[in-house]
Amino acid sequence: MRIGAGAAPSLSLSLPAQALCGDKMAAPVDLELKKAFTELQAKVIDTQQKVKLADIQIEQLSKTKKHAHLTDTEVMTLVDETRMYEGVGRMFILQSKGVIHNQLLEKQRIAEEKIKELEQKKSYLERSVKEAEDNIREMLMARRAQ
Repeated sequence: MRIGAGAAPSLSLSLPAQALCGDKMAAPVDLELKKAFTELQAKVIDTQQKVKLADIQIEQLSKTKKHAHLTDTEVMTLVDETRMYEGVGRMFILQSKGVIHNQLLEKQRIAEEKIKELEQKKSYLERSVKEAEDNIREMLMARRAQ
């Protein structure tokens, strides 16, 4: 089982020494860069945690979906007159084969929708970190151009 197998964003930027401890005229820019790097590092760590959580949720939903699919496959092999019971809390309720089949299909559909939502959320998080890294690279390039 691989948790966090997705492409988690990583902080791969490094400040040149002159950017952090340059002359006194550049001190405001250096503090700005330092602050931006600190914010980026916090954002990357937060995003990595959220991506790992999303991966775990996606894995759990995939298992739920697979379980519902396998159960539905087995239910459909039974004859229509087979007595089937749905577990509700600490009791069981007699249900028809069609009702059980529809419930299992609904369970699969809901799991699939949630998986899609989590994938979109994950890609948004990764994109936002990449944009933040790009902004800091631009700040560095502007600093070097001065």
